[in-house]
Formats: sequence, structure tokens, C-alpha cells
Amino acid sequence: MTEESRARFHAEARAECPDPVLLCLLAGLEADPQADPDEVISTAGAVLDRLAEAVRRAVDERRPVGAAAQAALLAAVLAGRERFHGRPSDYNRLDSSLLPAVLKRRRGLPIMLSLVWAAVAERAGLPVHGVALPGHFVAAVGEPGSGQVLVDPFHGGRTLTPEDAAQLVAAATGEAFTDQMLAPPAPLDVVLRVLGNIRTWASSRPEQARTQLWATELSLLLPRHPAQLRLERAEILVRVGDFLGGAAEMESYAAILDAFDPDSAARVRLEARAARHRLN
Repeated sequence: MTEESRARFHAEARAECPDPVLLCLLAGLEADPQADPDEVISTAGAVLDRLAEAVRRAVDERRPVGAAAQAALLAAVLAGRERFHGRPSDYNRLDSSLLPAVLKRRRGLPIMLSLVWAAVAERAGLPVHGVALPGHFVAAVGEPGSGQVLVDPFHGGRTLTPEDAAQLVAAATGEAFTDQMLAPPAPLDVVLRVLGNIRTWASSRPEQARTQLWATELSLLLPRHPAQLRLERAEILVRVGDFLGGAAEMESYAAILDAFDPDSAARVRLEARAARHRLN
């Protein structure tokens, strides 16, 4: 990603109505720095428009009434005809979290496939939004309060009962399912979760430290993000050999901790000192 593309990411993240599709496309450029941003964005837009047109034609032919019928139609087009779906092996691939690759491969993580469903449905005039269940992102078809239907784009758009949703939540967190979990997530929360998936994937692969670095740096460009990401970035800088840069970031983070967690601040300063010593 060029400085210009990062500046565009930063500006879009602070727009009045940020577009998660555009932000995820811009994030995908980090993995392919030679790609032309305008071409990537226009190609993705053309794919989504084509998919939306296929959905509109199906709507005109079948005239679906109600959320269940609309969900079945979307599944027939996106999961059936177009073969958007996921497999367990997709969790082991970086491109499962990169929107340009997901649109090309028609494979991805649950959050990416749900994003595709929502983007296509919006263009086709159908009400669909993502649902950020803990551990497994899904989608809701229909207007809130009017018989919404939960679907799982990762598993071919299968319909989820409330019991299914409760089982997903319990398996991920042990918590009880609540109706509040069905609220549409904020666009930037979706992007932060996508970047979090990339960070998690890269963190267990030492050779992917620079991937973790750019996912962390993009997360820090979002208006709201965990403060801990500053320390994560500092530690990654040290791992990729920027000892001075990492140490400086650690000391800056320690200054923030001083006010409410002096013990942690002291530990971070020790890490910074150790990083500087690695220059010798």
C-alpha cells in the first residue's frame, strides 16, 4: 500500500458514513503493494454490481415475499450459482481475510462472506446486515423487528434458528445468547474485526511479522481501537529489526501507562531498554 492509499484509508475511516467495503479493499492492497488501487476498487465494484444484478433478476422472476424467501433467494444466487462459501481450511489462509481475493476466489472467512452478502444485497435493494456473533460472523436478512432471518454465508447461506445462534455463542465464549447480539455492528467495528483476524493469523507465523505490522498499523488508523495495539506495534517493530523505533514506541506507551498502571509502565520500559541493547 502506498502512502496515498493509507491516507485514503485514514480519510475514509473518519468519514461521516465510512464504507467497510472500501476500507477492506484498501486494506487488501497491503498484501499486494504492486496492485493499482483504482483498478482494484473498480474491479471489485464491477463484481459486486454484477452479483447485485443477478439478485435483482432473481427477485423480478420470483417476487420473494418475506425475509425467509429473500434469504433463500440470496443463498440460491450467492452460495448456489456463484459458489461463495467457506471451508475450515480457509482459516489457514491470509487471502481469506482480503476482500479482493475473496471476490476472486469466492472463498473467505465468515465475516468477509457476510460483508459480500450485505454489499450485494444493498445494491440489489434487499435489507441485509452483518451480525457480529462472538466467534462466528453471520448475516441477518430482513428489517429489524419484522421477522428477520439469520443466515450463515460461510456454510452456504443456511438458515440459523435462535437455538443455532445460541450454540455458536456458547461454543465461542460460554456466554448466553441475547437479542442485543443481533444489532448491526458499526462499520468500523467490522473493519477492526477483519484486521484483528489478520493480526491473529500472522501472530502465530513468525515469517509473517510484517503482515501483522501492517494490520496493526491500519487498526491504529481507525478512530477507535484498543490502546494495547500501540504496544503490539512496538513489539513487532523490534521483531522486524527496527530496535530504535520499537523502543521509542514502547517508551511513549509507557508514558501513557504511568497515570494508571505504573507497574506495567515499568515493565514496558524494561522491554524498551532490552530493545535498545540489541543494537550492540
